[in-house]
Amino acid sequence: MNKPVRIAIYGAGNFANQTHIPNLKRFEGVDIVALCDVNENALQDTATRFDIERTYMDAHTMLACETIDALYSIVPAYVRTDVEISAALKGIHLFSEKPQALDMALARRIGEAVQKGGVISTVGFRERYRPIFQEAKRLLKDKRVVHVRFQQIAPYPEQIAQNRSSWWTQMEKGGVRFFDWGVHATDYTRFMTGQDVVQSQAFLCRPDGYHNPMSSSFHYQLSEGATATLTFIEADPGGLGEEPYFKLFFEGGRIAIFGYERIELNDKVVYEAEPFDPWLAQDRTFIEAVRTSNPDILLNDYHDGIKSLAPILAGWTSARQNGTCIDLDTFMEQ
Repeated sequence: MNKPVRIAIYGAGNFANQTHIPNLKRFEGVDIVALCDVNENALQDTATRFDIERTYMDAHTMLACETIDALYSIVPAYVRTDVEISAALKGIHLFSEKPQALDMALARRIGEAVQKGGVISTVGFRERYRPIFQEAKRLLKDKRVVHVRFQQIAPYPEQIAQNRSSWWTQMEKGGVRFFDWGVHATDYTRFMTGQDVVQSQAFLCRPDGYHNPMSSSFHYQLSEGATATLTFIEADPGGLGEEPYFKLFFEGGRIAIFGYERIELNDKVVYEAEPFDPWLAQDRTFIEAVRTSNPDILLNDYHDGIKSLAPILAGWTSARQNGTCIDLDTFMEQ
């Protein structure tokens, strides 16, 4: 393609302003032709900041009026409807920021539209592009993984008496740590181990007076027999301290991933990371995939991304059912 890749941005929030639009502006041969958001102030502020001439408050109108090669869908999960479906069926390639939906049936319908439209797609699991996770995947390639442990520790969540103006303080809209980072942790577990989640179970500790849980514990059975736990604690301002985000146990040993900094194999440092921007790498790769009509250079597609979303949605359902264990194949077909 000699002509520019024409991009429309759906969502003018922080991620658009701080990450994706600045990245896209760095690439030659990319034209951001239109921007859409239901918040008129955010829409106009973003359009002015990045010199985007055409703006819309309705995404379907934007899709109908503009000639677009690819749509960046970066609105929160709770406002996702059929916009991505319409785009895919029009032959518009899709970048879907995670989490992709609050509802499994909607995510499945979007996935079906992507397949029917024959478009290139990816989901914003950016850390697949970060060398530290690629190195962890390499280290585990010939290992029999038996358990994956992920943990994230943060200060107290907001109390109900505090301001609820932000959707981030509303659990019913997905404004909860286990939903935002849970899909990440699930995806990188799948990426590093090569195993999918086949069973999901979860429990939440949500005392009266708090918007979101003070602890969330997810339990997985993986496709080759391994187990996994994802733990999110919001009760300790001290954070993780010297604990790793990930610890992966295999027959004969373990690796630990400390943030984005280093990997230890059986307590010995075997990898130290250099500064890296995975958002930029993923955006660049997606644009190149669209430009060259080569989806093989991407590290996931929408169908694969559903396999990382579903275990968290299933776990959320499990928690509402007092810890019922949920079969993922059945859940994804609901």
